Amino acid sequence: MRSTGTAAAAGEHGSPRPSRPSRRTVLRAAGVAAVALGASSVGSPKASAAPSTCSAPQPGGPIWVTPDCADPLYNRPVIDSEQDVTSPVPHHRVSGHFEGTDARFTFYFPPKARWGRRFFQLVYPLQTENATDDDIAFAVDSGAYRVQTNGRTGYRVDAAAATFSKKVAARYYGSPRRIHGYIYGGSGGSFQTISAMENTTGIWDGAVPFIPGAPTAVPNTFFVRAFARLVLGPKAPGIADAMRPGGSGDPYQGLSDVERSVLLEVTRMGVPLRGWANHSYLLGLDDPQGLLGFAGVVRSMDPAYADDFWEKPGYLGTEASPLGDLIRAARIDHRATVTKVNRDAQNRPASLDLDAVPADPGNLSLDFTAYQQDGTTEIGTLTGTLDEAAKVFTLGAGNPPEAVNALAEGVTLRMDNRWSLALVTYHRHQVPTRPGFYAWDQFRDAHGRPVPPQRGIQIGPRISANVSGGGTFTGRITGRMLMVANLLDVDAYPWHADWYGTQVEQALGARCDAMFRVWFNDNADHIGAHLPGLVDYAGILQHALRDLSAWVERDVAPSASTRYDVADSQIRVPATAERRRGIQPVVDLTAGGGTRIEVTAGEPVTFRALIQAPPGAGQVVSTEWDFTGGGTFTPRPFGPPRESVRVSTTHTYATPGTYMATLRVAAHRDGDPDAPFAKVRNLGQVRVVVR
Repeated sequence: MRSTGTAAAAGEHGSPRPSRPSRRTVLRAAGVAAVALGASSVGSPKASAAPSTCSAPQPGGPIWVTPDCADPLYNRPVIDSEQDVTSPVPHHRVSGHFEGTDARFTFYFPPKARWGRRFFQLVYPLQTENATDDDIAFAVDSGAYRVQTNGRTGYRVDAAAATFSKKVAARYYGSPRRIHGYIYGGSGGSFQTISAMENTTGIWDGAVPFIPGAPTAVPNTFFVRAFARLVLGPKAPGIADAMRPGGSGDPYQGLSDVERSVLLEVTRMGVPLRGWANHSYLLGLDDPQGLLGFAGVVRSMDPAYADDFWEKPGYLGTEASPLGDLIRAARIDHRATVTKVNRDAQNRPASLDLDAVPADPGNLSLDFTAYQQDGTTEIGTLTGTLDEAAKVFTLGAGNPPEAVNALAEGVTLRMDNRWSLALVTYHRHQVPTRPGFYAWDQFRDAHGRPVPPQRGIQIGPRISANVSGGGTFTGRITGRMLMVANLLDVDAYPWHADWYGTQVEQALGARCDAMFRVWFNDNADHIGAHLPGLVDYAGILQHALRDLSAWVERDVAPSASTRYDVADSQIRVPATAERRRGIQPVVDLTAGGGTRIEVTAGEPVTFRALIQAPPGAGQVVSTEWDFTGGGTFTPRPFGPPRESVRVSTTHTYATPGTYMATLRVAAHRDGDPDAPFAKVRNLGQVRVVVR
């Protein structure tokens, strides 16, 4: 699909600079004036015209930021401390804040001999200004200094920090020459990264948005999974078994018509079918309320929705269908009488004993409303947790004091799930007005018009605009971009990357291939190697940042985009590395010629694998075996690193059971098995049934 290339930029080695005293310095962002408070300033003050104020080209649109304008909020950076640090690697650390705000930043400068005139900057709305040890060490190893702020919505504070970091770097390294900058961020940080590359120039030279979300993602990706949990929860283990290696491959087997229709609907919305292999995470079974975490946002922005859902035609709450019947059967509207008010040490109500609770609240959130003893005079809405077994409601924090103080024996506590039930199909009433969001085509008629009634507000774009700082996701990027998406991501669906790639293609036309790549990676999800059958994708991001810097600084083209197609919003990639491209090695692991084998206890099993790195993407450098699927891997040498490797081994299972034998591999751009960073991982699995 796009051109290939090789080589990555890495740093040089050297010793740390002598220690510098701490200082507190106030600087204007454009560098026209500096005022030192108790210490010398960064650079010398000189007469110059005041910088212009960064502003929005279109009224109400995102602010356009350049190095020559001053952000109206973040224009007075203050250095609070500087120190030489030896851990995790020697570097010079500069910490500070922007005066008049609670925004903070930290810069991590490698020794001069190891600096390659670049910086890396991670962005995420909820991060702190403190980078992890791994990120600091990777930046230094890559010849980059590190920039990090304490996570704000939008890109403006990160642009101000990046601009200021260049001035501090010029002072620290004693050189005014060009510094290249690279921004990267995942999930909500991908919104910020994309918006930064569409609404700034001269701040960053390139970007790596990873596990990207489309502007329709929140809250729909989560509510869709709650819908799957409601209808498909009992059948989830069977769906998971079908989609795991060695399974039937037919997730619809054994489902009723209603269940089949819901699985098809959530699949077309983008939930990866193979993501069902870890169904507990997909369905939020460990955090039942988590998938409805944005319920409060919807309720505040669209307060009439629940009433409409249960009263108006076109919604499942009123639909005469088997699925509508299922939804109504799950409805809870229960009233309990408070038999005792339990108080804390300060004599404040802490929990309520109840005479009865709903038989099975399930995994949907309940709303709690208290009424006076007459059962009709409302006291107020309460938050808390219900212990069904003990019949106790424990009050949460932040309840209105007047409502808490009115609680007494005989008070009625109403428990209902009308909102949480209504929200699980909210996506049906959020069909995007902007073209290209094919996941919603299932809700359109032959003329492209939405069939279900639509709400008067599109919440997803509002949320993404807030997180991104007003981003509009036009695809008009101002620097080169490597986008990294994971095929098993159930939080940011893989098709989101395809959607944004289309925006870039439409915006840049023939220039797209010179500016953009998208790499899809298999056996990786949103979080990392936190569940069986997943690999850590940190090395993929590190590889991408190094390839990006080589692309920008030396015009060394990175590996080609992954080849793929889209069917029912599912991203499908070719089976071989040569056809798939991208940067991830492909593992073809078999036993007995397939991905499932049945043996008797004590019978040896021979595993064979072909491991191939995509053309020009590096060499295979390591293999590790886990014969039980328990997560404990043992390295097995295979000879010198190379692009294509064949391995085989034999293992004997003494105990009957079902095992997911796993071969985990890594490739490296330079074929260095000892490299601490930028190893690209993948795995293959075979199901072994021992009788």
